[in-house]
Amino acid sequence: MGPKPLRYPRATLAFVLAALALAGLAQHDAQAQQKKYPYPTKRDLRGTVPPGPRLLRSPPLGKGPWVFHTTEANIEVSVVARGISHPYAFAFLPSGDILVTERAGKLRLIRDGKLDPQPIAGLPKVIYRGTEAGLMDVELHPDFAHNHWVYFAYHKPIGNDLASSAGGRGTWDGRHKRLTHVKDIFVSDDVDTEVSRLLFAPDGTLYMSIGGPGEGPEASVMRAQHKHDYAGKIIRMNDDGSVPKDNPFVGNPAYKPYIYALGFRNVLGMTVNPWTHEVWATEIGPQGGDELVVIRAGKNYGWPVVNYGSTYFGQRYPTDFAAHGFEEPVWFWTPAITPSGTAFYDGDKFPQWKRSLFVGGLREGEFSPTGQVKRLEFNDKWQVLREEALLRPLHQRIRDVRQGPDGDVYVLTEEADSALLKIAPAAR
Repeated sequence: MGPKPLRYPRATLAFVLAALALAGLAQHDAQAQQKKYPYPTKRDLRGTVPPGPRLLRSPPLGKGPWVFHTTEANIEVSVVARGISHPYAFAFLPSGDILVTERAGKLRLIRDGKLDPQPIAGLPKVIYRGTEAGLMDVELHPDFAHNHWVYFAYHKPIGNDLASSAGGRGTWDGRHKRLTHVKDIFVSDDVDTEVSRLLFAPDGTLYMSIGGPGEGPEASVMRAQHKHDYAGKIIRMNDDGSVPKDNPFVGNPAYKPYIYALGFRNVLGMTVNPWTHEVWATEIGPQGGDELVVIRAGKNYGWPVVNYGSTYFGQRYPTDFAAHGFEEPVWFWTPAITPSGTAFYDGDKFPQWKRSLFVGGLREGEFSPTGQVKRLEFNDKWQVLREEALLRPLHQRIRDVRQGPDGDVYVLTEEADSALLKIAPAAR
């Protein structure tokens, strides 16, 4: 007797058939995009391995505090807590405690200036792959005071060592330092996607960035232009994970319904402009071409067809955004600063910093350790007038930046032994 034929449960078979159908749509989409935007492939590039950045370890961070004289203010930088391992994001609880995500899959708690040695219980299993995948962002619901909902972005294992970008929600139990009633509200089912950020917009919808893998211009990176792939997209959902009826592609079978905007590489920062109520984002380019953009419904931001940077082989990208109907960035950085967490300032501690945008930077010009925080000033039309580099003498990579409820500015370093820092006015 020969081997018995394989039999699959109906649910599994349905999933496989659906996946095959979507794969066919994605392949057709990819062929159409390659025909529409012809440009060099790997075979046209010189060499086989790009040289890569000059990576050096950041020096140990001292005890502090440090006083710096900046253009608009004298600041004192102090350590709030340290001992955090490769974090990604943090969020302030109304109690004064601070939640911090570690990419390896741990949610940590800072209480009274100390990092709790025990991770917060209740998180699902996370696939961790260095800087690209793991436990990503954490965000509180706008009505957290009543519902105690905590949202998190992570990479969910879906079998055969594959990972899918996902968004989860749990109820915060501060007394027992755990999340309860944890569930996924979104799972993309598109594998090998990268970094994520979360942001609640003023209308109560939840934005989530999903990174597109690769450097380009090889064809695999065209996923950011694929309509049936969440890689390289900003998606938008209701707080329960359902699709908002006013998403730009709802009812259009050519697009996945959660897509709000497309054509991104890796968006590591998102924030709301308190004066215009628009969502702003920072995107990592390849070698140069990091971008600051305003997210608008249904718009295409051009990756990997156009960019103000170059490949890691040194080959320049086309820069004709408008000619292709793509959205131009508000600002871009070449050399790259590898932008990360992003926050507008509207507090009272630094009145001279109001309307400034703070952007964390992991390294500048492909050399390290050159981390910093960029402060951007704008005119009345929200055009960038000037920028200032902060914290460069500390030589720490900066992963996240947020305004605290006390009006100070908080930054999170990116190291094996990371620290949460506070920027406050220096005593005169």
